[in-house]
This record gives sequence, structure tokens and C-alpha cells, in this order.
Amino acid sequence: MAEFTLEEDVDRYVMQQLESLGLKQHIDYHIESEMDPRLKEALSGGAKTEQHSHFGKPDLNITKYNTPVLFENKLKPTKFAKFNSKGEVTTSAKDIKDYALNGALHYARTILSSKLYDSCVIVATAGQDPNHMQQKVYYVYSVNGEPKHIKGYDTLKFLGNDVAFDAYIKDVTLTDTEKHQILVKTQQDLSKQVKKLNKLMENFQISVTDRVIYVSGMILAMQNVRRHDDDQSVGEPGLTPKELHGYQGTRRDSYLVTGQIENFLRGRDNIPEDKIKLMMSIFRNVIQIDVDRDVLIDKDKLVAKDIKEDQASMTKQVFVFLYKHMFRQISDTVGSLDILGLAYSSLLKYSTNANSGSLGIVLTPSYVTDLMASLVKLNYKSHVMDLATGSGSFLVSAMNQMIANANEHSVINSDDAKQKIDHIRRHQLLGVELNARMWALAAVNMVLRNDGSSSLVKGSSFDLPDDTFNKFKPDRFLLNPPFSYKENGMPFVELGLKHMQPHGLAAVIIQDSAGSGKAKLTNQAILKHNTLLASIKMPTDLFEPSAGVQTSIYLFEAGVPHDFNRPVNFVDFRNDGYKRTKRGLNEVDHPIERYEDVVNIARYGRHVKLKHPELWDLDKQVFEEPIDDSGADWNFEQHVHYSLVPTEEMFMDVVGDYLSFEVDQLLHQK
Repeated sequence: MAEFTLEEDVDRYVMQQLESLGLKQHIDYHIESEMDPRLKEALSGGAKTEQHSHFGKPDLNITKYNTPVLFENKLKPTKFAKFNSKGEVTTSAKDIKDYALNGALHYARTILSSKLYDSCVIVATAGQDPNHMQQKVYYVYSVNGEPKHIKGYDTLKFLGNDVAFDAYIKDVTLTDTEKHQILVKTQQDLSKQVKKLNKLMENFQISVTDRVIYVSGMILAMQNVRRHDDDQSVGEPGLTPKELHGYQGTRRDSYLVTGQIENFLRGRDNIPEDKIKLMMSIFRNVIQIDVDRDVLIDKDKLVAKDIKEDQASMTKQVFVFLYKHMFRQISDTVGSLDILGLAYSSLLKYSTNANSGSLGIVLTPSYVTDLMASLVKLNYKSHVMDLATGSGSFLVSAMNQMIANANEHSVINSDDAKQKIDHIRRHQLLGVELNARMWALAAVNMVLRNDGSSSLVKGSSFDLPDDTFNKFKPDRFLLNPPFSYKENGMPFVELGLKHMQPHGLAAVIIQDSAGSGKAKLTNQAILKHNTLLASIKMPTDLFEPSAGVQTSIYLFEAGVPHDFNRPVNFVDFRNDGYKRTKRGLNEVDHPIERYEDVVNIARYGRHVKLKHPELWDLDKQVFEEPIDDSGADWNFEQHVHYSLVPTEEMFMDVVGDYLSFEVDQLLHQK
């Protein structure tokens, strides 16, 4: 076989592969000069990343399936791919231009950053003749993640029909374990950046209470503006650092930021006008209140390498840091990463504000909100509410699990799945938040996930009319109530359970004192109409270093009076496999596996068949016991039984310890 002399020869080789599968040019696949309008729009939107945005187009593309397929071909096997020392695909301008995989991945990340596509398939091919070709297929699920390759699909046979393509997508879609690993790594990376961001804003004397508004508002301003939620067009690109130039007459950086925020919100046709006005008043009062922040000043050392100009406004410097070091971390497909909640928690952690500790604001880590969402057995038909929404992390976790279930009941990315998912986002999530700034934070968090915040209520849960609950018909309830509220927040639990559908499930994380006597009157009232199914003792450092509180998760069945002869599952989950330090979250003892098992233990008790039994001592970690009607015996420690009769092993341990002590004393005297 003659050796290839031109890159076009490699293009023809790939086209012959597609033709052999029955795919036709101009109909099923397209060459570089032909491109679906939506794909073309998505590729042009890549300019917002400000990196390598003009490298032509993919050599070939397929858009007949719900997930686009992009091809990049190079002459010579040595031009297949280039990796760095960590095994990651490099992203320099030269490597994107010279290597097939690097170029294809760049195009994929570009269209994902446009938000028009959630995922992409890329095919990288390089060789010198048909007998010496290197070809691999990768799945790209995130702007930031490395592409995923699985064996068996590099022959391209999966492109031949809908059934084969759907099978590939099912196989390659991230597992829960992979999503969890990505989530933890992203949290660790993001925590480091939040620490630097907090320092930058501290240097600019931006108050602690204002910082999270800066974060959420500026991230909104970076989003592409779509004129309608169901519109496939990008509309207009979000704000980028190159558009900020300081204070020039009536044109100020902060005005550009808030103006872009309003453009974005008004581009969504399902956000009520009163909510837009409330959000905009909060953003304007924080971001554009100080004229001096738009004046050109010397660059802070934390952003010196990110800004080419010698001077920039405070507004621009904060915007640039967020844009380059945090904005790209937002991805709907990475799981339930609550970037705004994490930013808020981290900013609160570094706070020196004396009032921050008295607010009773303790934001639940996303891996815990995921656990609680799993405990209540969510499906795509569930209606989930949170009566103390905070940053919206519970709703994010619930929405992700419901969307996953919708895809399981329909072909992933099919029209049927998309309709189910759209209905979930718009109509099946109810959040209520009294604190105006926290409400704005939650609204932004949900807007970024195309929810439109249409079901987020600003106000007190206790003032919500019964009609709101009656129309929503909640059958799932997730909650971390404000601990500073009376009885540690248990009245929130009673209120939510009261308005749930019969047999609905609720998971609540709360201070242990609420279940050991401090809230017994409310607890007694709860047990008259609802059943306590399980109590999970959580790690003592769960909220460290933001807050030091002892907590448990209580699992309820709504509308069924508690049977005091029925045992409750008490679970010791103080060892969840994580170690929390000031530097972040560390995996030390199989946390993914432990979180997977604890869901079934809480539901079914100590006799459940576990996937990882070697990680548990069920005789010591799980007790199945009834509670009394006092409302003060809901915690694990109250149901631990200690034997008063010493065993031989205990006796030998004591004797051994005493002999060791005596030997130490003798050696010390000698």
C-alpha cells in the first residue's frame, strides 16, 4: 500500500471507514467546510476562553446523533498526541495545531464551553499508510476533565446506527465512582483557589459579607446569553476580561458586570420579573457601589501574571482571577459540585467578621448532600423541597440524581429524556430561603444549571401559604436547618413533614442535641404523624474548620405515625473514610465505598448484604432498637450497649498494660 503524502490522504482513509459503515457524506457526516449551524455556533463561542480560539475547524464531524462526533486527522504516527509528565493532553497553541488528539480535544472543550452541548465524542487519527494507523475514540464530558477512552470502540463501528451509538454512550458515561473522584479532586483544587481569592478581596478591602455576591454575580456575567431557554443559539457571549478597562467616563467596569448580569437573567424567559429585580438590587448594591474600585491601580501580585497591562481596576482584577481560576471549574456533567456553595463556605471560613459565627449558617458538603439525596430514593418523578435552601446544594444534588434517573428511563440525550429533564428543572424543585443574599446565591446556582430559579422562594418557610405546598405536592424533603433557630431548627423539620405526601421520604442533617432532648416537644409532635426510620451519626469534624458541631442524619417516612415497637436503624458513620483539614478534604480509608454502603445500611439495617463488608464491623456500628415517645433518644450513642462483664481478652489487655508500665518504671529508675 502506497505511503500517504498529504494530510488529505488521512482524511480520505477515515471517510472510507465511515462509508463502509453505510454513512453518506453531506447526509450523515460532513467535511471541514460543511457544518451544522448549531455546531458552528458552539465552535465560534470558544473565544470566551481566551485561549487558542482560532484553529480552523475539525476535519470531519457527525451531528446526526444527540452527541456530536468530531474528527481530527494528522499525517505520520508521531503526530497522534502529545502528553505532559502527568499523562495529560497538552494545550499549547503549537500542540493543538500539530497533534490530532490535542486538536480534537481543543474543539470538544470549545463546544462544551458554549453550553450548547453537555458532552462530545472525538476521534483522533494519525498515520502514514492504512497498515500503520493509530486511531482512538474518546468521550469528553467536561471543559476541564481529561478525555475518557474505553477499549472496543476504536474501529468506529459504533457510528453505524442509533442503537450502536447509544450503547457506546451508555458504556462510556461516567460511573458514580468516577464522578465522585472528579468531584473530590475539583473541590481540592477549587479550595486552593478560593483561599487565594479571599486574600485578593481582603487586599482590596471588600467586606466578608460582600465577597460571595462578587463571586456569584461575576460568574453569572461570564455566561453566554441565550434569548430563550429552548433556543439552540448561543445568542451573545458572556463578559470577558478584555472588555474591562477601568473607569472611562460613564463606562465603568462594575457597570459592565452588572449590566451583563441583567442581560443574562432577562435572556431566560422563565425567571419572574420580581426575582430579577431583587437579584439585581443585591448585585448592584455590592458590585457597583464603590466608584474607587473601577479606578486603575497597580496589579496585586495574585493576578500579576494573569493581566498583561501594568494597571487594572479592582473590579477587573477580581473578575480576572475568577475567570481564569474558577469559572472553568463549573460543569454540569461533573456531578453535583456546588461551586458557589464551596466558595461561600471557604469565604466564610476565612472570615474575621464577628457576626459570621452567630448566623447559624452551616453549608452541607456536597458529598453529604449526595448521600442524603440517595437516602430518599429519588427518581425522575420526585418533587423535592428544601425549606432552608442556603446555597442550593441539596437541590443541585437532587436534580442531578433525578436527571440521571430520567436518562435511565429514556435513551440518553433523546427528546423524551430532554423533556423529562426540563420538567425536573422547572417544576420539581422547591427551595425557600429567608436571607436575601443566600437566596440570590441559591438562585444563581440553579440558574447556572438552567433551572431558571422559578421555584426558589425568597421569604420565611413558616409564612409560606398552604396552597404553595398543595400545588407542589412534595414527596421528598432534604434539609439542613439553621442551627441557631429554636430547638436547633427542628420546627423546620416538623413543617416540612406536615406538608409532604403520605409515605414521602425526608433526610435531615442536624445537631445531635436536637435528638437528645433540646427539641423533645417538637420531636414528640413529629412522631405523632411520621416515622423515624434511621439515625446516622456523622463524623465529628464534618463541618470543620467552618464550624465545630456534632451532627446526625435523621431519615423519616412522612404521614405514618411512629410505631414504638418498630426498631430504628442507628448507624455509626463517624469513620466515613475522609480526613478534613485546613488544606481540604483527603481520602484516607475508602470513602467512596463507605458512602455507597451506608445508604443500604440506613435503609435496611445490619443484616443487609454489603458490597464492601470488610470495611464494617456491623456488631459495633449498627444497632436496631426501638425509641420511646420522649423525643430525646434519637442518637446512636444512646443505643450503644456496653458489657459490664470483662472478657479474657480485656483482662489480658489490662494485665499487659500494667506489666508494660512496671517495666518502663524499672528501666527509668535504672
